[in-house]
Amino acid sequence: MIFTKTEFLARSKLQIKTLELWIEHEWVIPQDSADGSIFSEADLARVHFIRELEDKVGANDAGIDVILHLLDQLHGMRRAFEQLQSEMRTVKS
Repeated sequence: MIFTKTEFLARSKLQIKTLELWIEHEWVIPQDSADGSIFSEADLARVHFIRELEDKVGANDAGIDVILHLLDQLHGMRRAFEQLQSEMRTVKS
């Protein structure tokens, strides 16, 4: 599901200034469209994760930055591993 900025703000319960700051920090990276920025369900899940890091874990901005960077690396490595597995299956066939 795709959300406009207004829909995303309503669903995420973020203030616009907070969202703009998180975009500036690249914690949330919307896609550009002809109608402006659009957000995905993954972006919404990321906002909830950031909130948990702040509220339940007590992570500060620097900590959140590191955690998100590591999480992004992990997802990238997972995609690369899945691609490698797919290529290996193709070669075996």
